[in-house]
Amino acid sequence: MAKLLYDWDTAAAHVAKRDKRIGRVIKRVPASLQIKPFRSPFHYLMRAIIFQQLSGKAAGTIHGRVIDLFPTRREVTPERLLKLPEAKVRDAGVSAGKLKALRDLARRTAACEIPTFAKLRKLDDDEIIKRLTAVHGIGRWTVEMLLIFQLGRPDVLPIDDLGVRKGYGIAHGLPEMPKPKELVELAESWRPYRTVGAWYCWRATEL
Repeated sequence: MAKLLYDWDTAAAHVAKRDKRIGRVIKRVPASLQIKPFRSPFHYLMRAIIFQQLSGKAAGTIHGRVIDLFPTRREVTPERLLKLPEAKVRDAGVSAGKLKALRDLARRTAACEIPTFAKLRKLDDDEIIKRLTAVHGIGRWTVEMLLIFQLGRPDVLPIDDLGVRKGYGIAHGLPEMPKPKELVELAESWRPYRTVGAWYCWRATEL
């Protein structure tokens, strides 16, 4: 069972002590980050590619249609994806750009260029980002989400995430959200638990 690599309560207490405004958000949110593990990086990234730049409902529908192209869910494999006729995948609602990304992901996974979760757990964050962003259509943000929500890494700061930036601005009463480079400096005090600070910034947008 996948789990966090740190104690959530300890991390939240650290962030609250270093950042009083985020500490107020922490007091109002009883929940904590939960990992819902995928079978493999291939399955996680396949879904991530399909969900890019779409609303959750629309992306979920398209993802479901793509999964239905396989005989069973257990047979959703890179090899079978590569054998699917491109027209069928496009008819499921996948754009040409995303199809190219899915096929590159499948080829690299089949060629053992994409590490398993077991192997990823032995690598540091920067190395994981370097390896996975080699896939066409996979950017740094997508890998950061994998680090946070699949590998349970404690010190990930997705500075390009609109929700994190917006939430920081809300929590601190700023007239506008900080720019990505500004957030790097502003969140420095959260180390080594920037993941937790970012998670509570997301929650701040919901309060």
